[in-house]
Amino acid sequence: MYKKPIEADIVLVDIIDFSRLSMPRQLELITYLSQSYKKMIHKMLKNSGIPLEKMLQGIIPTGDGFYCILHPSLKGFGSILGLSFIHFSDFISREYPYFQGIRVAVHTGNIYKFEDILGHDNFVGDGLNECARYVEIKNLIVSTVFVSDTAFASLQGFLENHTDFAELLQKREFKHSSCHTFIDKHKIERHGYLIWMRQGGIIPPPKPDWLLAPKRRNYAL
Repeated sequence: MYKKPIEADIVLVDIIDFSRLSMPRQLELITYLSQSYKKMIHKMLKNSGIPLEKMLQGIIPTGDGFYCILHPSLKGFGSILGLSFIHFSDFISREYPYFQGIRVAVHTGNIYKFEDILGHDNFVGDGLNECARYVEIKNLIVSTVFVSDTAFASLQGFLENHTDFAELLQKREFKHSSCHTFIDKHKIERHGYLIWMRQGGIIPPPKPDWLLAPKRRNYAL
């Protein structure tokens, strides 16, 4: 049955050299990462006053990382979430010397939601595959996020609609590279940008409009 695709930000977190670790270390690291990122996301939700489903549609494990599928209303925020993941990973590396860090890619693309064999929501689509191409860059600089051209355009639109976030990123010395062009393993030309913050931090999503708007008084008798 045909379904309309969902356009959303996709954040892919890839643990560097995860497959080279011993099985006990893989388990130890992925358990700690999962618990730590869960706490980070719940803190972001608490600060923004939104439920989890209004921030993330789903999380898809990849074996050596995971995809975060953001809610369509947060298109453009995915790049900022990626920067938050990068910042938080610096603290994790202090706990585990064998943890080499993460690579993060962000893409705005189309996905489909479906119910998997266990009855859970899952996702498939070109957006996931395209996002993976951006994390495969071998010379990806540590502490940067590689965003596709569509994700970069979404970020610019997000900052135009949320000037407070634009000011915050400016204070944290947000930077981006010139456009990078590369050929992926499928011989397709792709374009993207490296982004980073000189003063890293965890930045929660914007508060929903109903929290920001003044409450209306009901004078009806």
